[in-house]
Amino acid sequence: MITTADVVVVASRAGRRHVLLIRRGKAPFVGHWALPGGHVHTGESTVDAAVRELAEETGLLCVAKELRWVGEYAAPGRDPRGLYRSTAYLFAIPEPVPVRGSSDAKEAGWWPLADLPKLAFDHHDILMDAVRA
Repeated sequence: MITTADVVVVASRAGRRHVLLIRRGKAPFVGHWALPGGHVHTGESTVDAAVRELAEETGLLCVAKELRWVGEYAAPGRDPRGLYRSTAYLFAIPEPVPVRGSSDAKEAGWWPLADLPKLAFDHHDILMDAVRA
């Protein structure tokens, strides 16, 4: 089983919650919106991978102690590439900050929680679990 880490970043603007999403630049789901995240490297913890992937894909910096564990997701079929287990984290910040798509993210941007696009993988479920916590 391959291990990944994803980050749900939530911020408020004008009294509405917003979520940071990236537009995928690689298969699967090229061009679809998703949570920032990616593969955990050998010898790396999932929280350290989450910090690294967030910075690589969006330019947003954080430290591990700022992330709150949301859950693990490993349902069969959640990733068309095979058996993948993702550990998801929540990063809450006071307001949206400038971000940029980088690495394997074509684009990064803030979306109102009430008006989300269709998300890749099972990222909508992960996001909903994180904002309900």
